[in-house]
Amino acid sequence: MAVIKEKDARPGKPPGKESQPLIIAKTPAEEQRLKLERLMRNPDKPAPIPDRPKEWNPRAPPEFVRDVMGSSAGAGSGEFHVYRHLRRREYQRQDFMDKMTEKQKMDLDYLDKVSDNQQAADERTAKRRKKREKLKQKKLMAKKNKQDANKGEDSDKSSSSSDEDDQEREAEDDAEAPSFVMGKR
Repeated sequence: MAVIKEKDARPGKPPGKESQPLIIAKTPAEEQRLKLERLMRNPDKPAPIPDRPKEWNPRAPPEFVRDVMGSSAGAGSGEFHVYRHLRRREYQRQDFMDKMTEKQKMDLDYLDKVSDNQQAADERTAKRRKKREKLKQKKLMAKKNKQDANKGEDSDKSSSSSDEDDQEREAEDDAEAPSFVMGKR
């Protein structure tokens, strides 16, 4: 009744899990490779994705200031440092408020610019759509006029030849004319 002991078995560790050798990364690329290998050992395990860091906010100014410093003589030497810290904190708060105001202004300007661009694009699209419709109507009118003129001349021709002509005209009409011609103004 010999008990088989694994060489990796240690007290406090589950016996089925083998220990991994300790590898110290010497370069950032090697460190990244090791992290990726550790993640890929168990692909079913979810990867930890850190949350976005919160934006820094200054402390709100106190509603009631207990240590009011006056300009009277006899202030101790430690009062200057208290005043200095209060002043620094207030300047930080004002700078933060100025930056937030500037950021909000830039965001509003950006949204205005996006809406202006969208409106201009819609206007261009509407103008081009109108132009396409106009050309389409012009082609239909030309086709009708041509058919009316051909009907007067083709009244003595057989109906089979007119069917072939209609099919050829439809094939020509189906072919799109280029939207622009290079070299012409």
